[in-house]
Amino acid sequence: MSVGEKIKCIDPKDSDLSISRQCDLLRLPRSSYYRPRVFTFESNENLELMRLIDKEFLRHPFYGSRKMRDYLNRQSFPVNRKRVQRLMRLMGIESVAPKPNTSRPRREHKVYPYLRRNCRSQSLIMSGVPTLPISRWPIIVLCI
Repeated sequence: MSVGEKIKCIDPKDSDLSISRQCDLLRLPRSSYYRPRVFTFESNENLELMRLIDKEFLRHPFYGSRKMRDYLNRQSFPVNRKRVQRLMRLMGIESVAPKPNTSRPRREHKVYPYLRRNCRSQSLIMSGVPTLPISRWPIIVLCI
């Protein structure tokens, strides 16, 4: 049940159950009951910005709020990043670029050991070190 539906279930004129008890029974915080439900409408300027953000997001879905801000500033709409973030969040869009911690290994993936971890440089046998002269710098070829 949504918060709005729970609020409609509460009867403030009920003499047997207080509003506090009704909120407890519905598992609704009292602050949610008393908070005014005010819907704000976006200004025409914000609607125009949202239209531009949507248009650019369809062309470049990997743009985040920073790139989108740069794009809007180039289009002669001076906006800051927080405003672009708020409008993108309101529109329900976010960048498809990789998020942080995408390189963390999963448990089911096998980790292969590094076999030369304890190998010392003296244990490598080098039999002659040929050099190849190319332009000014010689190149050393090592065979391991």
